[in-house]
Amino acid sequence: MSRSGRVYLWGVFAFLYLPIVLLLAYSFNESPYGSSWNRLGGEWYRRLADDPLLIEATLNSLKVALLSASLATVIGTAGAVGFSLYSFRGQTFFHGLLMITLMAPEIVMGVSLLVLFLALRIPLGSGSLLVAHITFCLPFVTVTVMSRLKDFDPRLIESARDLGASEAQAIGHVLLPLASPAILAGWLLSFTLSLDDVVVSFFVTGPDFEVLPLRIYSMVRMGIKPEVNALATLLFGLSLVMVILSQRLMARKG
Repeated sequence: MSRSGRVYLWGVFAFLYLPIVLLLAYSFNESPYGSSWNRLGGEWYRRLADDPLLIEATLNSLKVALLSASLATVIGTAGAVGFSLYSFRGQTFFHGLLMITLMAPEIVMGVSLLVLFLALRIPLGSGSLLVAHITFCLPFVTVTVMSRLKDFDPRLIESARDLGASEAQAIGHVLLPLASPAILAGWLLSFTLSLDDVVVSFFVTGPDFEVLPLRIYSMVRMGIKPEVNALATLLFGLSLVMVILSQRLMARKG
C-alpha cells in the first residue's frame, strides 16, 4: 500500500474511533465538567452503582434482551431451515418481505408497531417492547443462519433418513449442530441489537417500564453528565464482547 493510502486508512480509523477513545478517557476523568481534566479515577462508575433507577433500567434491558434474543433465535432458525431445505409457493416473495424488514428504517418500524398496538388495544409496556424487539431481531437471525446453511449438503439429511431417523431427528442431530455457530452468532447479534435499541423502544414502551437506552437519552437531554460517559463505556465494552464472539462463531468451520 502506498504512503497516501496508509494515511487515508489511518485517517478513516481515527475518524471512526477517536470519539470512542475520548469517551473511554473521560469516563475515568473525575472532573464534573467535560471541558477540563482533573485526574484519573472511578468516581463516576461508583455513582452508577448507587443509582437505583439506573440499575432498574439496566435489569429491564437485560431481561428484554435475553427473552427477545432467545425467542427470535428459535423462530429465526426455524425460518432459516425452512428457506434453506424446502421449496414452497411464494418462497421468493416471503424472502423479499424478510429482507424489507431487515432494511426498513427503525423509525418506520417503531411507528408501524405503535399503530398496530394501538389498533389492537395492546397496552404499551414490557409486553409490547418484547414483541417489537423480537420483530426487528428476527430477520437478522434468519439471514445469519441461512448464510451458514448455504453450503449445507441436503444429502446428509437424506442419509440420516435412510438410516432410520425421522425428519425432525435428522434436522436436530445433523443440521442444527452444523449450524450451531451461526445460531449462537444470531443470538449474540440479537442480544446486542435489543440492548442498544433506542428508536423502536421509544415508540413502543410505556411510562412504567424504562429501559437503559431510554434512560441514557433522558440523562443527556439536559447536557452530558459524567455518569453517562461511564455508562456508555460499559455498554460499548459489552457490545464489543458480543460482536467479537459473534464474529468468532461465524468464522468457525464444521
